[in-house]
Amino acid sequence: MELKNKIDELKNYLGQYEKLVQALGLVYWDMRTNLPSKAGESRSKVVEYLSGEGFKLITSDKVSEFITDLKPYVNEMSLIEKRMLEELERNYNETKKIPEEKYVAYVGLCSNSELAWEKAKDAKDFEIFKPYLEKVVEFQKEFIEYWGYDKDKYDTLLDKYELGLTTEKLDNIFLELRDGIIEVLNKIKESKKTLNRDFLYGKFDADKQKELSLYILDKIGFDMEAGRLDVSVHPFTTNFGNKDVRLTTNYHEDEFTSALFSTIHEGGHGIYEQNISDELESTGLQGGASMAIHESQSRFYENILGRSKEFCSYLLSVAKDYFEDFKNVTLDEFYEAMNYVEPSLIRTEADELTYGLHVIIRYEIEKELINGRISVDNLKDLWNKKYKEYLGVEPRDDSEGILQDMHWSDGSFGYFPSYALGNLYGAQMFNTLLKEKPDVMEKVKKGNLTEITKWLNEKVHVHGAIYTPEELIKQITGEGLNPKYFIDYLKNKYYKIYDVE
Repeated sequence: MELKNKIDELKNYLGQYEKLVQALGLVYWDMRTNLPSKAGESRSKVVEYLSGEGFKLITSDKVSEFITDLKPYVNEMSLIEKRMLEELERNYNETKKIPEEKYVAYVGLCSNSELAWEKAKDAKDFEIFKPYLEKVVEFQKEFIEYWGYDKDKYDTLLDKYELGLTTEKLDNIFLELRDGIIEVLNKIKESKKTLNRDFLYGKFDADKQKELSLYILDKIGFDMEAGRLDVSVHPFTTNFGNKDVRLTTNYHEDEFTSALFSTIHEGGHGIYEQNISDELESTGLQGGASMAIHESQSRFYENILGRSKEFCSYLLSVAKDYFEDFKNVTLDEFYEAMNYVEPSLIRTEADELTYGLHVIIRYEIEKELINGRISVDNLKDLWNKKYKEYLGVEPRDDSEGILQDMHWSDGSFGYFPSYALGNLYGAQMFNTLLKEKPDVMEKVKKGNLTEITKWLNEKVHVHGAIYTPEELIKQITGEGLNPKYFIDYLKNKYYKIYDVE
């Protein structure tokens, strides 16, 4: 009884913290979607205040007391209770190392930094954002000294998004991934087949795009009664529990795929959050297993499912009801256009094959920056140099170059690798799905995605953060993360599309 009472008391305390985090998240969502241009400074003060209150809650003596009182009962705890205590202690120890005044100042800086990034991106001028980024990077370096590190300072940041991941491990994974991508890309360059995607460009009414996006969200399993879709400069997903999950996208009337696939991508994140078990509320585990596992779901829906021939067959039949442009387009033409490979500048609009190279570029830059081997002054030139080297393209301006992502503005260093790892996790899961349900993709042709979403719900979503990424992928597939499944998937798919022998 004593253990049960203490666990209930802890859940009540964590519930208070979660409500504060949700309130802070709602402020952030409003800042990114509805904020009047003159309200930035005052809203940043609200963010600072709420963040400070959250800091006090998670680092209080009461939390230390919970940890001390519960540790003797570990052998009597359920799996969820054990993981709840582990996460509580990890977050407490990590957060406690940062002085409160530093933390609050950093949060305030980041909210202003995000607004500066938006202005800089709109003006296509990195210099507007640069002084904010310099301060964010200095804070990151300072925090790493508080947290500590072993071999590489960047490992400390990787660990926050993918528990246990190190640059040593990631270098090996990305080397195999890069070589695999380049092998496929070189084969495609040798192919004599040309793909046409002209019909994806024209005049696509934003209201109709929104109608189609909402329709497809419903088909893939996103519950609009527990979510919504809005517009922001950079598409994102945020949530306030599993009954209020909010997605954003950005409509471009001159192009068909950008908004739609951004919506499907964010929908994958949203489906994950909506299907996390109610049992995990107020435990600190009501979130994804890691950012890479989260990305595995968004990129699974966006690419493995969304750009499959089966889904393209269904999507084309629906798209014809919305846009005359597709009236005379065949399935083969539509499918090939959706999977057109061309090295490009913008990560979020990159084809499925070359996308990983965009992530590897960011990873290599972040490692150097955090370890002090380069400075913010070097970033723009280094960015442009790497894009020329890896993808053979050069940005025409800062908006499509160094300013294309908002992640650095809010201090999300160590996050970018999650995108590429998500591809690997997703392909490995897909391989297992096809073994267990060999005919599942046939049903997709008719718009029946229920079986796939149900499988992912049961294998991934419902568990929230109960398992580590390594535990989860082994539980689903019987082995640890293995890049070969994604590389094989790329070869099987793109060699057929481009008639590669």
